[in-house]
Amino acid sequence: MYFLAPVLTVLGGVLMLFGLAMCVPLGFALAGEDAGIRAFAVSATVTFVMGAAVFGVCRRLHRRELQPRDGFLLVALVWSVLPAFGALPLMLQLPGLTFTDAFFEASSGLTTTGSTVLTGLERLPTSVNVWRCFMVLIGGMGILVLAVAILPLLGVGGSQVFKAETPGPMKDDKLTPRIAETARGLWTVYFVSALACLLAYRWAGMSWVDAFMHMCSTMGLGGFAAYDASFGAFNSPLIEGVAIFFMLWAGVNFALYFMVWRKRSLAVLWRDLETRWFFGVMAGAVGLVAVFLTVHGVYLSFMESLRHAAFSVVSIATTTGFATVDYAQWPAFAPALMLFLCCFATCAGSTGGGIKMARVLLLAKAARSELIRIVHPRAVTPVTLGGAAVDARVLQSVLAFMLIYGSVVVAATLVLLLSGLDMITAFTAVLASINNTGPGLGEVGPAGNYQGLSDFQTWVCSAVMLLGRLELLSVLVLLTPSFWRR
Repeated sequence: MYFLAPVLTVLGGVLMLFGLAMCVPLGFALAGEDAGIRAFAVSATVTFVMGAAVFGVCRRLHRRELQPRDGFLLVALVWSVLPAFGALPLMLQLPGLTFTDAFFEASSGLTTTGSTVLTGLERLPTSVNVWRCFMVLIGGMGILVLAVAILPLLGVGGSQVFKAETPGPMKDDKLTPRIAETARGLWTVYFVSALACLLAYRWAGMSWVDAFMHMCSTMGLGGFAAYDASFGAFNSPLIEGVAIFFMLWAGVNFALYFMVWRKRSLAVLWRDLETRWFFGVMAGAVGLVAVFLTVHGVYLSFMESLRHAAFSVVSIATTTGFATVDYAQWPAFAPALMLFLCCFATCAGSTGGGIKMARVLLLAKAARSELIRIVHPRAVTPVTLGGAAVDARVLQSVLAFMLIYGSVVVAATLVLLLSGLDMITAFTAVLASINNTGPGLGEVGPAGNYQGLSDFQTWVCSAVMLLGRLELLSVLVLLTPSFWRR
């Protein structure tokens, strides 16, 4: 118990923050005389009190700085425990919702996946939809990064949490000398961007409540919506255009925006190789799908094809998961391409999921280097990214990540197939879960949801979502014997 005390102390602090976060949907319930007042008041109180109790007891047991292994253990604990508390108001407010489904819904929000087991979303209390979407917002940048920013008890050891929580292969890069200052800077950029998105949605025609909910899902690239038809309920090219802009915005490394602000120069974005590839891949995919839909006569005009292709490609490729049409009815090439893109298209340091563009670029450069070495054995061809040589340890980490990523996809798909799902549904549900995308194809396509899965299948998808959000290695390292040796 003593060696876990520092980890549990911070976990208690994070739970207290999470309890305070429930005051946001409670405020919406109070303002609109919503039926969810009691559910969120009880849930917020229980979560805060539990967090305060853990914090108070463990803080007195032992005080020491967080070590590297503590960071990984803390991240795994937080992302396993928070969905249970996030599910509490859903269970209290929605009679008949099982703990399995409530945990899945909360996990989907906090991991910014956007998969849902709920239907009749427009008939739910506003506070419930606000909570679902707000979990996406706080999960987008990672509630632990928020904890690093504002909980002084982490001290220097907060860097271990930051590294374990931050997505992407380049975890050791520092924007500022102090990790807490870096985390505060990232959250400042995040919330300023969120405010701009909120105002843009309101300007485009959404109500203030709809603008708030869909801003949360857009900036977190989570895809939760307040309507069963998702963005199709608005049927507005202007609103779709705003969504496309901010989905692309959130798909870029937020650290770059921080550097743009500090250096007062947009050149930072252009010089970043990953960002250039991100926008290049997006533009190419949108154009290709628009032409493909036009040639196959799915829509009567190229402009209509371009409208739906732009929204759907950007939404799925950035792992957001919004929908305006049932793209599963398009010829198979288009939805297959979009699901392929969601595996890697977003940038490291964004709120998106998947492998990340940086890893793919490193693998491509490593492969090119190896091909050159085969032809010219004595040639020195270091792998570079953005003009800087990449450390061999980073390449090893990327290769290990890719191996484990593929292994988890195959293993989880086989488990779902064994449980009775069809091939298309099983494979795309795993892809959508590990990449935190939301909709897949088959039973879990954009016109359906995950409600039809059995409890066992739902737990498998929940576990895969959490693995994907924490980028696999941060969780699986806990299963190695060496991690637990003192």
